[in-house]
Amino acid sequence: MHFVEAKSLLSRQNGMNLYRGCAHGCVYCDSRSACYHFTHAFEDIEVKQNAPALLEEILKKKRQRIVISTGSMSDPYQPCERELQLTRRCLELIDRYGFGASVLTKSDLVLRDVDLFERINWRAKSVLQMTLTVADDRLSRILEPNVCTSTRRYEVLKEFQARQIPTVVWMTPILPFLTDTEENLRRILDCCFDAGVKGIVCWNAGLTLREGDREYYYRALDRHFPGLSEQYRRLYGNAYELNSPNSAALIRLFHTECEQRGVLHDPDACFRYIAELPEKQPQLSLFDP
Repeated sequence: MHFVEAKSLLSRQNGMNLYRGCAHGCVYCDSRSACYHFTHAFEDIEVKQNAPALLEEILKKKRQRIVISTGSMSDPYQPCERELQLTRRCLELIDRYGFGASVLTKSDLVLRDVDLFERINWRAKSVLQMTLTVADDRLSRILEPNVCTSTRRYEVLKEFQARQIPTVVWMTPILPFLTDTEENLRRILDCCFDAGVKGIVCWNAGLTLREGDREYYYRALDRHFPGLSEQYRRLYGNAYELNSPNSAALIRLFHTECEQRGVLHDPDACFRYIAELPEKQPQLSLFDP
């Protein structure tokens, strides 16, 4: 872990990354790709220590309320967040200035801040986005070794459901010859439906690999699934998009099940929902002093 002074924070899409790099160790992580120009080891987390100060300056000047999102490139609930509390401090600012918040994470550490999510959702809007792509916990521990299991993430979704905080699940990537089965898909969908998710993001039944990410993924396959990387190379070469041979059938099943349950399943519709901030009149609540 090392600290830097960031020069800017929010993207044009109102997203921020408080950390750079990740300690979760997910074998398929796109953020490892060479195109992101890391100048330090991926697991050596870069901490934007002045992020709360930058965010406060931005929020002070914003004339229109928006939803601030985090987690697109680096999970906001890295292990170091337990001590540093950058994410919590930013959520406190978002709450103080009356903005909305959305986080994308795989970590159950997000439960530490459920009080803030509840408060923000009461005053404006908050959304928990959580990745859930491997139904079997034993396989999850191999593919996502340093983060809580899928079962634990389902429990987190249920806790947010109990507090009436909306959730969106990222059911991606789906790994060819590992998680591209109807059983895996149905088990994840059952968890999503039971947890009352608002939407599920899934483009195709597959994954993307780029330089840097590809090599790391194949080394992981060689360690845990000997011979599988050779199968990938024969079938996909150096392709960017690696769709499962079962992709068409799985995606058809995905859309049909979501449509029947009234769950958003078009990615753009999910993103619109996350970014939309309803007009809420200021009101006294149990959160007010």
